[in-house]
Amino acid sequence: MQRTIRTFSADKLAKFKTNLLSWSQQFETAIWLDSNNYKQQYSSFDCILAVEEFTAIKTDYQNAFEKLKEYQTLTKDYIFGYISYDVKNDVEQLSSNNFDGLDFADLYFFQPQKLIFIKGNSIEFHYLKMVDDEIKNDFETIKKYHKNVDSIKAIVSQSPNTTSENMKNDIKIKLRIHKDEYYQKVNKILNHIKKGNIYEANFCQEFYAENSTINPLEVYNDLNKISEAPFAVFFKMEHQYLLSATPERYLRKEGRKIISQPIKGTAKRLISAFDDAQIALDLHRDEKERSENVMIVDLVRNDLSKSAKKGTVKVEELCKVYSFKQVHQLISTVVSEIEEKTHPIDVIKDTFPMGSMTGAPKISAMKIIEDLEETKRGLYSGTVGYFTPNGNFDFNVVIRSILYNEEQKYISYSVGGAITAKSIPEKEYEECLLKAKAMKYVLLNSK
Repeated sequence: MQRTIRTFSADKLAKFKTNLLSWSQQFETAIWLDSNNYKQQYSSFDCILAVEEFTAIKTDYQNAFEKLKEYQTLTKDYIFGYISYDVKNDVEQLSSNNFDGLDFADLYFFQPQKLIFIKGNSIEFHYLKMVDDEIKNDFETIKKYHKNVDSIKAIVSQSPNTTSENMKNDIKIKLRIHKDEYYQKVNKILNHIKKGNIYEANFCQEFYAENSTINPLEVYNDLNKISEAPFAVFFKMEHQYLLSATPERYLRKEGRKIISQPIKGTAKRLISAFDDAQIALDLHRDEKERSENVMIVDLVRNDLSKSAKKGTVKVEELCKVYSFKQVHQLISTVVSEIEEKTHPIDVIKDTFPMGSMTGAPKISAMKIIEDLEETKRGLYSGTVGYFTPNGNFDFNVVIRSILYNEEQKYISYSVGGAITAKSIPEKEYEECLLKAKAMKYVLLNSK
């Protein structure tokens, strides 16, 4: 089905973006991808909003990639959605039996009726099943659309049935794995490394709150303001939400070119410009951090080679320091070229789950972390993204994210780190707390 496309210009894009995201909340399904104007080599837009299902696929992990391949092939349109980490069970003989408080489907994609791109100063509307002047009317509505949250709060607080105590944030964040237990589990991974079972494992832990409610849009806006990540996501599917400030790309396809950009290596930002530059330089030289990154680069090269034309897998950047609002990161860029006949879903299946969230060798690492982690990862460390009508795609890595089941009143955020032979449990734990800092802050300060 053809899409009707209209392009407009807007002078006050920041306000339009805010209004656009607020306007999207009327739909049961909405996904917002925001680059935060982060300048990068591989990019197609500044922001994109997709809302309102026309068609969709929602399934568990069994034959998930074949079902997605069929859906993407038949649709031949933009489709947006996610692949949870547990779709690994479709790729290998693995299982996921840990606790799950969020209950997201393993895989979900939808064909949006309304699709809005922001590129520079232009706004493109791509609509299916359009009625007369629908695009123009929506554009005018969004320009004026603004829900004054502060006014709503003021009205609620003045209600005779509302006390100041009711208005306080009563979120109590709990640890699924306490510090001493974390140390024990990391030592078990180190023992696996000493025995030669693995070289590296990405071990994750969950922080959670029960019987708690949040305003997802407010929390996302606060998290995004703190982090300004290049692959930020607001995702809503009825009562389930992903609020993500992820800095990491998993996989992108541009024609026959495939791009993977794994992150491994983290250092905090410092106030002093001199000290901040020094810690970034120290990160670049850090033997442990570089070895983590190089191990995953080798794994990614191997994964890409499964679908690549012979001799086309190359490392464009190795262990380059990229600076974000809260942290410095070591990022490598690995590319390959595929044959024209290669199906885009097969490229994803060959590389899933991403090496930066598993370890090496990948299957052995996944078995070990499944045994030691206490929570089913679900959408965390999975991927969110989209396919274009011509089969290109772009997907992130779901980290630095808050997941929320409004119906279950369950809030969750997980963090992890790469455990190698040089890992010190206490330092790994400190790195986890650094990565969790922004999520904890916005939840404890939300209203």
